[in-house]
Amino acid sequence: MKLGVFTVLFSDRNFEDMLSYVSAKGIEAIELGTGGYPGDAHCKVDELLEDEQKLQRFKQQISDYGLIISALSCHSNPLHPQKQIAEPADELLVKTLQLASKLEVPVVNTFSGCPGDHENALYPNWPVAAWPHDFQEILKWQWEEKLIPYWKEKNDLAESLNVKIGLELHGGFSVHTPATLLRLREACGSAIGANLDPSHMWWQGIDPVEAIKILGRENAIHHFHAKDTIFDQQNVNRNGLTDMTEYSQMRDRAWYFRTVGFGHNQKTWADIISALRLYNYDYVVSIEHEDGLMSIEEGFTKAVENLKPVLVKESVAQMWWA
Repeated sequence: MKLGVFTVLFSDRNFEDMLSYVSAKGIEAIELGTGGYPGDAHCKVDELLEDEQKLQRFKQQISDYGLIISALSCHSNPLHPQKQIAEPADELLVKTLQLASKLEVPVVNTFSGCPGDHENALYPNWPVAAWPHDFQEILKWQWEEKLIPYWKEKNDLAESLNVKIGLELHGGFSVHTPATLLRLREACGSAIGANLDPSHMWWQGIDPVEAIKILGRENAIHHFHAKDTIFDQQNVNRNGLTDMTEYSQMRDRAWYFRTVGFGHNQKTWADIISALRLYNYDYVVSIEHEDGLMSIEEGFTKAVENLKPVLVKESVAQMWWA
């Protein structure tokens, strides 16, 4: 396994400074945003696709610091009902898949997207109740008319480019649980898998270790984010887990993100890492820092310090004791 970081944290640093900083911290892999919600501070898709010399220099700079690219990330909503939002997101995803292929990066991370509830909708509709039956009708329409056709096409494109798609299981998007990920994968193809982030499992009431088992049995974990979550039980009782309180109002939220080790203890994280290895995930654990109580530098540093002792670097060659 390799320790990585999603470099959107350091968008205020230039590319060279970012590489120098993270490598000095013991990071071995970087996940780069190419646009969408993460921005593209360190990876300009059009420039790299159009200029072979820039592409080669880009690769060499990363290699010079002893780093690899774990994934390119373009989180956005390509199924948004407003075309002026969906079309640029779709174009970005296609270009990011093409760039990943040229860079020999195995994974592109994004969201599944969330459509509206009919062809003339203006905003996404995220049904999370089984009744009244209107929600079931919306869900059926979204999957049959939007999600499956779109992602079948993108699965085939990814396969042709020898790249995998890591969908982050995230609230507000159609794929947000192990079940919805596996449903889409079964309908569209095995290039589609999870960019699994335990922080989004916890707030939905899902045990990340069990999520790893469910997805791991299907070889459906393509990438992994390391981020923690903590709960405020009084606010859970008041707001529920589908809390709409703004992230900035941390005292009033049912849950909020923490850096690794500040929501769950090191034993829990050791169990998560062990489950990943048990189900043959031997790739990058990519730190994503969204802790509202710590600076970027402190939160990132503490995540590195808490993950290093539990990361499995050397798998057993043979069971000499059995």
